[in-house]
Amino acid sequence: MIFSRKIYPELKKHLKTRQITVITGMRRTGKTTLAKKLLSDVKSKNKLYIDLERLDNRDLFAQKNYDNIMHNLAGRGLKTDRKMYIALDEIQMLPPIASVLKYLYDTFSVKFIATGSSSYYLKNLFSESLAGRKKIFELYPLDFGEYLEFQGMPRQKKEDWKKKKFNPVEYERVKNYYERYIEFGGFPEVALASNDQERKDLISDILSSYINIDIKTLSDFRNEKNIYNLMKLLSVRIGTRLDYSKMSRLSGLSRPTVMSYIDFFEKTYLIKRVPVTAKSPDREIVKARKIYFCDNGLAGFLADLSSGAKFENAVFNQLRHHGEIRYYALKSGREIDFILDGRLGLEVKETPLGLDQKKLDDLCRNAGVQKGRLVGRNAAPDFNNYVWGGEIR
Repeated sequence: MIFSRKIYPELKKHLKTRQITVITGMRRTGKTTLAKKLLSDVKSKNKLYIDLERLDNRDLFAQKNYDNIMHNLAGRGLKTDRKMYIALDEIQMLPPIASVLKYLYDTFSVKFIATGSSSYYLKNLFSESLAGRKKIFELYPLDFGEYLEFQGMPRQKKEDWKKKKFNPVEYERVKNYYERYIEFGGFPEVALASNDQERKDLISDILSSYINIDIKTLSDFRNEKNIYNLMKLLSVRIGTRLDYSKMSRLSGLSRPTVMSYIDFFEKTYLIKRVPVTAKSPDREIVKARKIYFCDNGLAGFLADLSSGAKFENAVFNQLRHHGEIRYYALKSGREIDFILDGRLGLEVKETPLGLDQKKLDDLCRNAGVQKGRLVGRNAAPDFNNYVWGGEIR
């Protein structure tokens, strides 16, 4: 079950290519598990897993003479005169690794599988030095379909959720799992935890690791109190448009500092900013982006969120795997929560009503969107023309 990630078939396909397979994402999303699984699927015995969190392994790859690196790898059992498969875990721990990989890739017959905990580091470092030699795959916490598989729930017949109406049978079958997903998010360890206290402890540990390891390793930010306070300010603004000047006033930080922190949070997978959809590109620039957290558990740990905010954030994380997400807004303040691939408008309502659908239809016509669907959390009385959130998988 723990290998049932939707990204895995794509990773396995890329395993057959010459390019370096790079898996990146937030800490504890399952990158190491996937790398080890990929290596185990290689039929060749000429393979090796190396954890760069170990000092001796970092010393091996920190040598200035790159040929000596391969000599030492041969000492660990690799046959350097034939195709090699090497999984390098936590490559952000060794900043010079890009030049090492480039040399070994160009000089020897080796397939690298590399994992790292942040696009902030990986994309900037690899953009030029490994151009054409790598492909980056981003791994997020579980979506709800993956979450159910981690719970051992049998997969139902695959249907297009965009066309479905509320199904009371499926609602009763998995509603408790969906409520837990909304509350605690989709980190694999959290999904497999046996009770709520264990889930809370794991989320706390994941957030602490992000602050104390990733931020310190990958940035020049040193004031942990400012970082944590800004995270909390962001978490209570889920689903709202970012006002950097207001955030500056509330946090006591300069506007450029706030923007720098938020940019870092997005590049390290803590948050995601969603742009507006507009007919004119100029309008897209002037309208602020809305903010969501990439995991409900982290967002809920940082602030006492409303039930509606948690639900909307969960829906965002479910939709992220289904296409490009934007939002639509009028000057009057009326909005469509999500526009998927420019064609489907989705409005999130905990208990949808027929009147909500009429309002959404009007907004969709105004936005030039083909169709609008309500996404609901609860069973609505005398109304079923909506998608239950737990069906988005």
